[in-house]
Amino acid sequence: MIRVGIVHYVNALPLARGLERDAAAGEIELVRLSPAAVADELAAGRIDVGLLPSIELARIPGLELLPGCAIAATHEVRSVLLVSRVPVAEIRTLALDENSRTSAALVRIVLAERYGIHPETREEAPDLDAMLARADAALVIGDPALRVDRERHVVLDLAGEWLELTGLPFVFALWAARAEVATPELAARFQRSLAAGLAELDAVVAEAAAETGLAPAVLLDYYQRNLSFTLGPEERAGLAEFLRRAEASAPSSAGEARTVEIV
Repeated sequence: MIRVGIVHYVNALPLARGLERDAAAGEIELVRLSPAAVADELAAGRIDVGLLPSIELARIPGLELLPGCAIAATHEVRSVLLVSRVPVAEIRTLALDENSRTSAALVRIVLAERYGIHPETREEAPDLDAMLARADAALVIGDPALRVDRERHVVLDLAGEWLELTGLPFVFALWAARAEVATPELAARFQRSLAAGLAELDAVVAEAAAETGLAPAVLLDYYQRNLSFTLGPEERAGLAEFLRRAEASAPSSAGEARTVEIV
């Protein structure tokens, strides 16, 4: 049975809609993990397909993209934020959500290339108040970012910053499979799952609102205006540019990386 790793953030719910039914029917096994754990489990071969943080394409060999589906943003995303208690130019220390690797690379690129700063970073549990008690700024991702009080903090939307920097969409995550299971039939299953999620978006919103306490109107706007689930030519160009810049800016201790061609 195919084992599928998926993150349990509201941004993944449309992608998972049909897969939930497939799992209930015993056709696949769904495993809910943090973004970083999806990558680790896929690299170790303990899952067959994962909603993979995009930076991991350069770190895990032997994977194939399943076409057509992604979590992306064509402008501001609202759920991947730099939150600071000081002006951006004064940031010297930055707490990174330990669950994120793609957004950690993105925030370093944005701060270096748009603001000319290179703060000291450390990974922490995703607790904004605790992070800001120990650092000038924090990287906040996923559902907690949707709750950030923008009146209290300096906030940069990192997908919006990427668009200003490159003119391209940003791809946060995409379906990747071990090469031996990556068939057209498997890709079609994941495309059908997304189609079901988009067709039943009102139900997805209602379930997400009940689970998170976020207002349905906020979630509907988030799904329809801030997120893109398409992996088209512009998104592929943005993904390739991100991997290029991430490789160029990676610290020497970041581990082995490889150049990835996005076609």
